[in-house]
Amino acid sequence: MEQRIDPNTQPAYAAGTDPAYIPGLTAPRPAGTPDADQGKTEEPAPEDATPDDLAAVEAAASGAQDALDAADGEKGGEEDEKAADGPVFEVSDRRGSITADRDGIRFTLDDQEADFRWDEIGAVEVKSPRFGRRFTVTVHMSTNRWFNAEVEAAARSSLKEWAEELDAVLDAYFEE
Repeated sequence: MEQRIDPNTQPAYAAGTDPAYIPGLTAPRPAGTPDADQGKTEEPAPEDATPDDLAAVEAAASGAQDALDAADGEKGGEEDEKAADGPVFEVSDRRGSITADRDGIRFTLDDQEADFRWDEIGAVEVKSPRFGRRFTVTVHMSTNRWFNAEVEAAARSSLKEWAEELDAVLDAYFEE
């Protein structure tokens, strides 16, 4: 019988070649930069215009901008009210907490926090033990990774209520 002595694995890009490499982490997305051409959107003043004409044009432009800001403020207030009206799930114990709202799911343990947006979540699993008071929520990511958090309930009867509240939030925000 013939056997191979050398390993059949291919060398992978790892810490041996890059000490800063951590599997599973990706580089952060660049933050949105303010539009550099924003100041160029205004039309230049005519060269033969008098200072009075320029003041009138600037007053009209600022009046239009104030009207736009007022309209945005009214819409923003309505959107905030709609967002605040949506269901929110929040439970905590002495060390950790689990929060689910319109932004996603947030796990907190001591001083560490993990945020998961709804678009990156593949599935959410809830476990209530048959005996005991530990409420466990597991978030399965689309990248075949999962993260879980546990919260201890003050009374066993609250576990069922928590599961129903979390289901209401998942029904409202999570698209399967």
